[in-house]
Amino acid sequence: MQFWQSLIFCEPDQLTTLAPIAERLGFTGVVLPDHVALPEAAESSYPYSEYELDPRAAFLDPWPAITAMAAVTTRLRFATYVYILPMRDPFSVAKSLATTSILSQGRVALGLGVGWLAEEMEVLGHSFAGRGARSDEMIEIMRRLWRDGSAEFHGRHFDFARVFAEPRPTHPIPLYVGGHTEAAIRRAARCEGWMGLDFAVDAIPAVVERIRKAREGAGTADAPFEIILSPRAEPSRELHGRLEDMGVTGVILPAWSLMPGDYRSVDAKRRQMEDFASRFI
Repeated sequence: MQFWQSLIFCEPDQLTTLAPIAERLGFTGVVLPDHVALPEAAESSYPYSEYELDPRAAFLDPWPAITAMAAVTTRLRFATYVYILPMRDPFSVAKSLATTSILSQGRVALGLGVGWLAEEMEVLGHSFAGRGARSDEMIEIMRRLWRDGSAEFHGRHFDFARVFAEPRPTHPIPLYVGGHTEAAIRRAARCEGWMGLDFAVDAIPAVVERIRKAREGAGTADAPFEIILSPRAEPSRELHGRLEDMGVTGVILPAWSLMPGDYRSVDAKRRQMEDFASRFI
């Protein structure tokens, strides 16, 4: 089982201290969240729980943050959880990912979603209604740029003659798709993995079966595939064994800001990580 430490809402100046600790303790990797411009007033509601997003919450740009952490580690992996793909353009995202992958020696994965906050996407100039189809085209364009260093594309959302984007990443960049809808599951089936958020344990077998059927339909059933999620349950060896039997490959620990207690200091975070690692890693 992989264990990923969430750095969501972690103090920015602590990242380069916590990343080496996570590596030393045997964590697989760390994950970072993503938002760009949070509107003061929004009617959109968070789809996965009753959580309300504070528009003043601090979200680092994940790629320079990951690059900084990669510079002080050698094995730790990094992923976004999740990056809101359709409110960007494919060229900038492909460039940022290629650069981060090169500088981290291939230790970065793109956890991506299509977003839930309509007001944020619209203020950035993109249609919320077309975000799924836009994301699908972006994935295809980015993969071509990473593979060939160039791309030509003629689609509904993007239409351009051949362009070049070097350097190409020297390692594959896995794409892990977040989301519970059928469209998200189908999208994940064409990628390298799926990410789930705050899942009741009893609900996991059903989504794993949906993923299995979608991968069969996409012709990708025999390719390597990751299922990484945060279960809604207290950690235990029994739980992790059950999750592995279900087909889950990775567990994301809860963010410190969502745990009872005061975890603002590095020492408090370190002690919690050490306690978890001593029991489960």
